[in-house]
Amino acid sequence: MFELHHLSAVEQLDWLRRGEVAPRELLEHYLRRIELLDPELAAFAVVDPDAALRRADEVASLPHALALWGLPLADKALVARAGRESAFGSRAFAGHVPEVSDELAIVLDDAGAVSLGATAAPEFGFPSYTEPLAGRPARNPYDPALGAGGSSGGAAVAVAAGLLPVAPGSDGGGSIRIPAAATGLVGLKPSRGRVPAASGFAGLAGLVAAGPLARTVADAGLLLDALAAPPGAPAAWATQPPDEGGDGPFLGAATRGEGRFQLAVCTDSPWSGAYELELAPEARAALDVAVGELAALGHGLDELRMPEEPGYAPAFRTVWQAGAATLPLDDAQLALVEPLTRWLVERGRALGARPLGEALSSLTGFERRTIALFAPFDAVLMPALALTPRPVGWYDPDDGERNFAQQVAYTPFTSFANVAGLPAITLPVAVTDAGLPMGVQLIGRPGGERTLLALGAQLERRLGWQRRHPPGW
Repeated sequence: MFELHHLSAVEQLDWLRRGEVAPRELLEHYLRRIELLDPELAAFAVVDPDAALRRADEVASLPHALALWGLPLADKALVARAGRESAFGSRAFAGHVPEVSDELAIVLDDAGAVSLGATAAPEFGFPSYTEPLAGRPARNPYDPALGAGGSSGGAAVAVAAGLLPVAPGSDGGGSIRIPAAATGLVGLKPSRGRVPAASGFAGLAGLVAAGPLARTVADAGLLLDALAAPPGAPAAWATQPPDEGGDGPFLGAATRGEGRFQLAVCTDSPWSGAYELELAPEARAALDVAVGELAALGHGLDELRMPEEPGYAPAFRTVWQAGAATLPLDDAQLALVEPLTRWLVERGRALGARPLGEALSSLTGFERRTIALFAPFDAVLMPALALTPRPVGWYDPDDGERNFAQQVAYTPFTSFANVAGLPAITLPVAVTDAGLPMGVQLIGRPGGERTLLALGAQLERRLGWQRRHPPGW
């Protein structure tokens, strides 16, 4: 039986603009889905139906040309929204209600979206899995015994299970791409600076960028157009930019899916010198699927080896710990945070200026070397994850050092794209014998999102992953 969530986000927006469905009607459909399925999946940290219904009625009178007019979305729990509890996945901020919204929430509002709440995230977004002690673990809709990855785990669960049409996430070391790969979605981390409201420039080493999690490449392009609209742009920028005359630059690239490109294939990781890594057969099989399909499409494919980078692991760890040290936690709040967060904070607070400066300098050198190494290619194909989705409870909750090593073992291919500021997209190209999605990652040149979307659209047409859905869809 057909239901509204069976439509892609692009199709839902078209229905809204043509009057086939009203913003309130579409919102109510998703609220019913959430009420039915979220008790098991725990995709949401907060759901506020009353505020969402008021917003849907308000949006109905706004210009239909807005980039996301009437589409239900949810903020990631790390994004503050005025008047709504924003605990950032932590018991230390339980009951915190900000007076001012973060810029990312304002950008989505200005695009005409209807926020119905906040998707679950781990504490302050540091882990690559979403099992916060302040809430319930976000469960993979393909198998609820498995986790959804992180830190945008709730957003991934919501989109994969049909609880949202598309969702924004943030990515400081893989936090969009990891959960997208674990739940069979398209996940795009933009280039550093591409999204003005979450450019990455404000944080240490410029790691964090905001981007879309979506079922289709076109849906990812749709949300990226809205997020990347320049400050002060007219309402219709994303749908009718003056230099395109139609679809926004990223949605257009995704829907056209044109071009033949020179690609490289790589299975190396800068973490390999410091941690024992293993590529699961399922991850290798997904990579082989992508290589075969891209070759059949006529793209050039070369092998690429990354040189050993012995300074990468200690430098990244130092910056990760230093970032945790900036959290505004007093002694009482520090006593409430999870063991991993406490380990990161205490290590970060013990750092001096010199080791932090040396780490930042080391990562800057890595950035330059990586961009130069990748420069001859339009994109580099890599595994998205080294292992299949991990069981809920797999990560050590008490030993910060072991926990960090487990995260590296699961996700050794994602963080360096953040360090280099490069755009990267995960694509759900394969399914394991157990019925679990497995993805690959394409990393582009600086500003190369259109190439990644075009390649994704070509693979999507051949593999049809938009027709794959978890049980209960």
